[in-house]
Amino acid sequence: MTRKTGLILGDQLSDSIATLTLLDRQRDLIVMAEVASEATYVKHHKQKIALIFSAMRHFAQRLRDHGWQVHYHEYRSDSAAKTLLDVVSSVINTTTTNELVITECGDYRLQHEMTTAWQSQLCCPVTILEDRRFVSSRQNFADWAGGRKQLRMEYFYRDMRRSTGLLMDGDKPIGGEWNFDSQNRQPFQGKHPLHQPEKFTRDNIDNTVLNLVAREFADHPGSLTNFNWPTTREQALLALTGFIEHRLPLFGDYQDAMVQNQHTLFHSLLSTSLNCGLLTPLEVCRAAEQAYMSDTAPLNAVEGFIRQIIGWREYVRGLYWLLMPDYASNNHFGNTRPLPDFYWHGDTRMNCMQQCFINTFDNAYAHHIQRLMITGNFALLAGITPAQVCDWYLAVYADAFDWVELPNTLGMVMHADGGIMASKPYAASGSYINRMSDYCKHCQYNVKTVSEPDSCPFNSLYWHFINRHGNTLRNNPRMTMIYRSYAKMDDDKKQRIQLRATQLLEQLNDL
Repeated sequence: MTRKTGLILGDQLSDSIATLTLLDRQRDLIVMAEVASEATYVKHHKQKIALIFSAMRHFAQRLRDHGWQVHYHEYRSDSAAKTLLDVVSSVINTTTTNELVITECGDYRLQHEMTTAWQSQLCCPVTILEDRRFVSSRQNFADWAGGRKQLRMEYFYRDMRRSTGLLMDGDKPIGGEWNFDSQNRQPFQGKHPLHQPEKFTRDNIDNTVLNLVAREFADHPGSLTNFNWPTTREQALLALTGFIEHRLPLFGDYQDAMVQNQHTLFHSLLSTSLNCGLLTPLEVCRAAEQAYMSDTAPLNAVEGFIRQIIGWREYVRGLYWLLMPDYASNNHFGNTRPLPDFYWHGDTRMNCMQQCFINTFDNAYAHHIQRLMITGNFALLAGITPAQVCDWYLAVYADAFDWVELPNTLGMVMHADGGIMASKPYAASGSYINRMSDYCKHCQYNVKTVSEPDSCPFNSLYWHFINRHGNTLRNNPRMTMIYRSYAKMDDDKKQRIQLRATQLLEQLNDL
């Protein structure tokens, strides 16, 4: 009896994945595989590998419980099968498969392999299906982008609101505004209790995987001690409910805030479940919308959260597939400086960076402002090579898949695409960090000075960045005020700032 074989990847753990809709559970075979090539093409955080392997094993069991035949290849360092193609080839060569069915990947690298090498090396046709779990298809985004001079997320987001009906009153946005971001920039001053994320009980599958990762990936960054990611659909739903009930009401006000030794605040921590497929974007957004309709969460919080998902998340995916593969090689500012060593070991006297590294290595997590305005901002100001920064973000965060990580890092963080994503670089001095956090109060560096031996490195590096890219940025309308301020500085102050910044750049690994 001939049958189809379907391959399900580690970010496709959804009952609604297109592969399952095409196959017959009584006849066809599902293949899932943990392989060295996918676990090591960058040095992924231990928790990221553990999350994906454990969630895959749980999903495979879920499929079996629903009557599917599953061939599951567990990771073994001595396995002859090092790649997904190795596993798939072995299955096809030992079964009567007449077609391989795959849902399109979230990674251009792997998708390109499947549409080139796989098609030519396998002895059966390869059918690649559209991933319909997203609100906007790749073609829909390409149609929206066609003919536009600027691909701004805000206008795409408004179309997503219209198409989904989320927070809409007819053809108008509820509350009369599309975006309430101006209300979402408050520093947290301890006026509200913090509700910690839900804790999950680990089963035999989780524990087996955690032991495997500790043994086989000991040289990868990060710790497994605090592993607490949902690895099943049921746990992901509990995480969603906990966020909606306990953290969403204050998420809007404090989504940009940072607090010493408090690493999650009011954030959802749902991105891993969304990006693995344990949750769908629309169910998450509708749960948030219902909180507003039920008067349990304010509009600024709900709109800000929904914008992250049907706005940013859908937008970066569309941009990724529209512009790849050339997009990945962009380096608008011509940066060549290597990534400082402390991005891998976390040991630095800059307290804001130290706090982000603690969160990163202990939890495989940092919220969007920590990523954008601390570790990312420093890399931007210091002129780090964009590809190295992108590889780091892809490696150390549990929610980082190429389609979402690359545009956010290369475009938003590094402005390496020259403004395709963002109309200005997200560059800031220590003053921003001091305003949005209490980090500076605990730091050895002085955030109030610019050119002294103990001055906050962000301060002089900021003005050094502004000076060295004046020819590129001076005519940007959103940068006019900054360059006016710089022009008003006396020459002696400018010289002292540039000297301090030059010294810092020469000793980045010692900061």
